This record gives sequence, C-alpha cells and structure tokens, in this order.
Amino acid sequence: MTTSIPSAASTAASAATAVSEDGENGRSGETGETSEISKTSGAAETAAPARRTGRRRRGGLSPGKRLPASRLIGPVLFFALWAGASAAGQLDTNAIPAPWTVLRTAGQLWSDGTLSTDILTSLQRAGSGFALGLTAGVVLALTAGLSRVGEALIDGTVQLNRAIPTLGLIPLFILWLGIGETFKIAIIAIVVYIPIYLNLYSALSGIDHRFVELAEVQGLSKLRFIREIVIPGALPGFFVGLRLGVTGSWLGLVVLEQINATSGLGYMMFQAQNYGQTDVILVGLLIYGIFGLVSDSAVRLIERRVLSWRRTLNS
Repeated sequence: MTTSIPSAASTAASAATAVSEDGENGRSGETGETSEISKTSGAAETAAPARRTGRRRRGGLSPGKRLPASRLIGPVLFFALWAGASAAGQLDTNAIPAPWTVLRTAGQLWSDGTLSTDILTSLQRAGSGFALGLTAGVVLALTAGLSRVGEALIDGTVQLNRAIPTLGLIPLFILWLGIGETFKIAIIAIVVYIPIYLNLYSALSGIDHRFVELAEVQGLSKLRFIREIVIPGALPGFFVGLRLGVTGSWLGLVVLEQINATSGLGYMMFQAQNYGQTDVILVGLLIYGIFGLVSDSAVRLIERRVLSWRRTLNS
C-alpha cells in the first residue's frame, strides 16, 4: 500500500499537468497555427529570392556560352591589324611584307610545285616522330604508373631526360644515327614523348585510392580495373599531354629541317634567309601556325567527344 501511494500521486499529478497543458494548447491553438503559417510563408518568401540570387551567382561565375568559332577570332583580328597597318604604310615592307604579298608568294610557290613537296615532306617527318613518341610515352607512363618496379626503373630516367635540353642532343644523335632522316624523327619523338609521359603518369598517380579499394571489394580483375577505372580517370591528363606533344612535334620540326635537309618547310625558310626573302619565311611560319592550330583543334574535338561525360567550365 505504501508503495502504491506515491505512484498514484504521481499519476494524478501527471494527469493534472496533461489537462493543464491541453487547456493551454487549446487556448493557443489558433495562435500556433497562425504562427506556423506565417513562418512557412516567410520562409518561402525568403527562399525564393535566395534561389533567384543563387541562379544569378552561378550564372555570374560561369564563363557563359561558348562563342561560335571563338578560336578563330584572335587570328582573324591579328591579320586584320596586320593588313590595316600595311595598307596605312606603318610597316616596312622589306621586314614585314603585307598579307596579300605573302599570299601571292604562297600561290606562286604552290603553282611551282615547291610548296606542296615541302609540306608533304614536313608532314611525313612530323607524323613519324609523333607516332613514335606517342607510343613510347603511353607505354612508359602505363608501366611506371601501374607498377612500383616500373616506376623505379622508368620515372627517374625520364625526369633526367626531361632536364636535358632536347635540341642539345642533336650532335650526339647525328654521331649515333647519321645526318639523314632517322635522327630527325628520333629527336621529334623525344620532344613528343616527354609531355605525354609526364601528364599521363601524373594522371595515373593522382587516381583516388578509394577507387582501388572499391575495385578490390567488387572483386574486379586487373584488366577490368584498368579498363573501367584507370583509363577513364587518366584520360583528361593524357589529352593535355597529347596537345603538348602535337605542338612539340611542330616546334622541333622547324629546327631539324634546317640541318642537312633538302626539302621541307624549314629547309625552304633557311634557303629564303640566305636570299633575304622575307615573304617566303612568313609563308613557312604561317603554314606552321595553321598546322599547329588545326592539329590542336582536332585533339580538342576528340577530347570533347571521348570525355563527353565530364561536366566542366569548358563544357
């Protein structure tokens, strides 16, 4: 009996408290509902401007829509300024001929068959060196990036090669390979493979280790791991190296074609230098620039198609 009394008292007190709270809730029911409605409407009114502000902020930070043929605007503006300065007589025609003079010279060289032969020879040299450098860069990067033994054997050697000026290897390669076409292709391959290796190896090394753990949990084989995780993760870095390699092949070519060559754009420019033909030199430079722009645009187009799943600022 003594133990039941406190429990009964506490029960009664709880009941009284509940009745009191019910009464207070009953009296403040309308006020509470009105308060909740006002809070909800106020939050909605506050959220709407915030959403609108967020849209404006995101739109302001984004680069915006891509302009049509945006990469041609700069070159077209450059040629327009060049033509305007030439027409106004602000440029020395002996040092910098007018654009129409350069185009007329290019037409004459093409009609003579000289320009077409030189372009074909340069394309063959650049293509052979680029293919060799691309293969070497990809194979070495995959070996060093996917194997600790390969990394120990390859990465230090490539870093040492990168520190040595590539054009400084020309005398040594001439002694090794002769002064013909072989050493030219070998030098271009070295110029190409270094940026491809560096960027692809960096992309392979930068793959998040959580993806490796996830692949192990899923029981992926080594081949599936490389195909489904490694390759997609490393492709952005590979395309950066590919663009640098394409540009490097043209930069190396213009120097190599002035060493014991009998054809090619570099040879044509070297011969024009001896005779003071500035317009012919500008023809060669313009063709090199066009080749570089077209090849870089082709790599960008392939990259955009292959990496269409990415959402970036440039998308």
